[in-house]
Amino acid sequence: MATSTTTALPLDGHVAIVTGGSRGIGREISSHLAALGARVVVNYASNPAKADELVAELASRGLRAVAVKADVSDPDAVRALFDRTEEAFGSPPRIVVACAGILDSKYPKLADTTVEDFDAMFAVNTRGKFLVCREAANRIPAHSGGRIVTFSSTLAATLVPGYAAYAASNAAVEAMTRILAKEVAAKGITANVVAPGPVRTEMFLAGKDEATIRRMEQNSVGGRIAETTDIAPAVGFLVSDAAAWVNGQVVRVNGGVA
Repeated sequence: MATSTTTALPLDGHVAIVTGGSRGIGREISSHLAALGARVVVNYASNPAKADELVAELASRGLRAVAVKADVSDPDAVRALFDRTEEAFGSPPRIVVACAGILDSKYPKLADTTVEDFDAMFAVNTRGKFLVCREAANRIPAHSGGRIVTFSSTLAATLVPGYAAYAASNAAVEAMTRILAKEVAAKGITANVVAPGPVRTEMFLAGKDEATIRRMEQNSVGGRIAETTDIAPAVGFLVSDAAAWVNGQVVRVNGGVA
């Protein structure tokens, strides 16, 4: 008599929070982690329709996810995001991916950057990731194989004119995450950074003409800019058991753009 066996998915039983998880790279990460077996909290800031659409799509595939609104720059909202995660899935998160970020599509020189635009980028890109990381460091159970992944940008290394505030906000995240990695290591938790290069998302394409995009494509593997599906597997690896010895690293998933 034939018998069948079921192989457990690599993230079975794990709860994951993905901030900025309803759009762009975050959306692909939410979908990828769910496909690997995680129960996913799809965080969004202002567009419930996109988040609900993703949750419904995942449910149609037999995958578990919930949408939770939270402004990551607000400490009370971040605490509530983690509380809502525990309420939804009955356990604290093991995986936290801090992906929410914004970009000034005017691409101003530093001399032309307004204080308001500077503050807005640091509020989400830096303060937001600080608040999410702080909560994660306190809420992920010790010795659970916990994983924290923050998002930066290759622009923090390439230092392209027009991105001064954006690059600075991400460089701060890289430094902060590498220090966090040392602080949580004794608890068996890792913290790493993913720093993509050009990725075909609504945020990346805003304000860019075709000539600019073609120049970027010429410097990348295969003569193209990345799709979100090129980035999510790097996160899937970093949150897996296979990455238990990867800690405090900045992974530049950029197709060779330098």
